Amino acid sequence: MPKPPVELLAGTATASIIMLHGLGADGFDLAPVAQALDLPDVRFILPHAEPRPVTINGGYVMPAWYDICQPDLSREQDDAGFAQAREIVANLIRHEIARDISSTRIILAGFSQGGAVALYSGLTLGLPLAGIAALSAYLPQLPAAVNQTLPIWAAHGTRDDVIPLSLSQASYARLAESQLEMHLYPMAHEISMNEIADLRAWLQTQIG
Repeated sequence: MPKPPVELLAGTATASIIMLHGLGADGFDLAPVAQALDLPDVRFILPHAEPRPVTINGGYVMPAWYDICQPDLSREQDDAGFAQAREIVANLIRHEIARDISSTRIILAGFSQGGAVALYSGLTLGLPLAGIAALSAYLPQLPAAVNQTLPIWAAHGTRDDVIPLSLSQASYARLAESQLEMHLYPMAHEISMNEIADLRAWLQTQIG
């Protein structure tokens, strides 16, 4: 039985942000980020990935949205894992809609592996969402991109040695320039307070 997501809400929910953690973490890992964003009347949903063997880590079992087969993320992709993760995201979106949150008031967000899942899900589900926020992530290969006008806010560290900036930028080149807002920060594979401040401003524009 999957663990229920962490939920954070100050006020009455008028919008929702589904925020996906990175490899080896869990939903609690992003709770400080949600709190720092300080968005009243926004429900944050922080789900937990199920443990699975991760090939790049010698088959070690850890929380992961999908398997990572080799260091070059652009060469081999766990399509089945991405599809399973997308179904988890789709169910979370359906649950929010059942709680009277319009899909146009729902943001998908994520860090690292979670950001890749947010992009994969948001661009292929075919739902009119408020946008996607991808932190230190990359755009995976997509079966078909149906939300080609969905606003995307992306951020990356110039010193990231986990998902190199060059890989991230090359993957985002497949998006229309009008769709993507890219921010770079002098940091490694992490989340900074300046990044959170910029993300908060964008979120207020999308769902404020």
